[in-house]
Amino acid sequence: MAKYVFVTGGVVSGLGKGITASSIALLLKSRGYKVFMQKFDPYFNVDPGTMNPIQHGEVYVTYDGCETDLDLGHYERFIDEELNYSSNITSGKIYSNVIEKERRGEYLGSTVQMVPHITNEIKNKVFEAGISSGADIVITEIGGTVGDIESQPFIEALRQIQYELGTNDTFFIHCTLIPLLFGSDELKTKPTQNSVKDLRNMGITPNALVCRLPYKMDDKMRGKISLFCSVPKENIIDSVDVDNIYQIPINYYEQHIDEIILKQFGLPVKKADLKYWNDLIDTVNNLNGEVSIALVGKYIELHDAYLSVHEALIHAGYVYNKKVKVVWIDSESLEKGNTDLKETFKDIDGILVPGGFGSRGIEGKIVAINYARINNIPFLGICLGMQLAVIEFARNVCGIRDANSTEFAPTTKNPIIDLMADQKSIINMGGTLRLGNYECKIERGTLAYKDYKQTTILERHRHRYEFNNKYRELLEEKGMVFSGINEKANLVEIIELPNHKHFIACQFHPEFKSRPTKAHPLFMSFIKSSISNKK
Repeated sequence: MAKYVFVTGGVVSGLGKGITASSIALLLKSRGYKVFMQKFDPYFNVDPGTMNPIQHGEVYVTYDGCETDLDLGHYERFIDEELNYSSNITSGKIYSNVIEKERRGEYLGSTVQMVPHITNEIKNKVFEAGISSGADIVITEIGGTVGDIESQPFIEALRQIQYELGTNDTFFIHCTLIPLLFGSDELKTKPTQNSVKDLRNMGITPNALVCRLPYKMDDKMRGKISLFCSVPKENIIDSVDVDNIYQIPINYYEQHIDEIILKQFGLPVKKADLKYWNDLIDTVNNLNGEVSIALVGKYIELHDAYLSVHEALIHAGYVYNKKVKVVWIDSESLEKGNTDLKETFKDIDGILVPGGFGSRGIEGKIVAINYARINNIPFLGICLGMQLAVIEFARNVCGIRDANSTEFAPTTKNPIIDLMADQKSIINMGGTLRLGNYECKIERGTLAYKDYKQTTILERHRHRYEFNNKYRELLEEKGMVFSGINEKANLVEIIELPNHKHFIACQFHPEFKSRPTKAHPLFMSFIKSSISNKK
């Protein structure tokens, strides 16, 4: 049976619970244990699929098509394990399931209440993660902060799990803030004391504290926190601010947090293998030179909206020992007609147009794609970026001046991008996209084949509209190569222009499979070409 580590947070949000959970999972995996990760989000959306990226950041997609919180991207990038539908649970999912069961009569006429019905549903999701993954240890992060009204049912459910399984199978880590007060230059422990008090009032005494602070605490302060919070001194972990995020797991390793967990679980403390991670840290700390990539989007005021794309670019830079400077360009600013494109892109080595939804900023993205194609600048298009690359080519090379997508122009006479026939009756927005892994066959002799070095790939999708095959023959005649096809449904997955320095676009989201220690082939190829373009 799996063991369970629960990560909670207090004082303020944004302390880095996700990175803490990921770091601990990485350390446990490095010691030979199979780990799995899970996130509970207290909001009432069933999933973040319909949420505005400005509010919530990107939607991360697992291989089985679950639309999830962006923290799952951190999890997968750190531990290099594919997560699934049981990895992201919201209040919306919990309450929806309970109400559906009540409507079916599964509660046999009982009055449906927070306890036990809601808490039982939460507990079921925790145990389901352990069963579905077959993991030795499941790390579950609870979103929000202790004391939030929305998260109380989750905390109560975890209290019950701790009571039912005991301390040999559960371990609680509480993340807190130790602020440095301006003027007195003192670190203050009171917020941590009060946060732990709130948690204990709900029936949970944490087994370890991870304290976010600007520099390491001294032994006197550690003793004070230990006394007031009833946590052993050696279980109080410094989480100091770092310049290199990949240093955090090593900082925790040096404080033995993984050993502390394994000893409580009664599991052998196997030798850790962290050489590959230390090599990564060394690479990141010694990058030589820079390459500039223009990311043309409409959510640039919140970079988290393109978090995985940004990370994938950075990872590809590591392969060539280069720092990737991402230049954020608002696609709407390119639509006004008075933009000097030569000035905008003068120091740019490559142009990337990412995914997105809706009509805002579309024409600006097409302007950027046109500039990349005409000026032979390395280009990578992702999802919507591929669709717009096809539209731009149809308009400006094939002469179909009104080429468009029915997403933006429902009555267009030339729907280069359109819904499939079986999609046109769909009413709900949430969960009705083409989601998760789909197979793609790659044509030999193409740039895509050169990148992947194989003819069959699996990539993750998140989109509704598809390339309209009625226009394929015409575009091929004019020089566009359709190098990747989903043969089962005859859907275009990859397009490229062979007469261009580097022009490739894909319908899927390759960024979801990029890792800091294993960059994605399409991003590696794009960055390599951009470095050559810089030279």
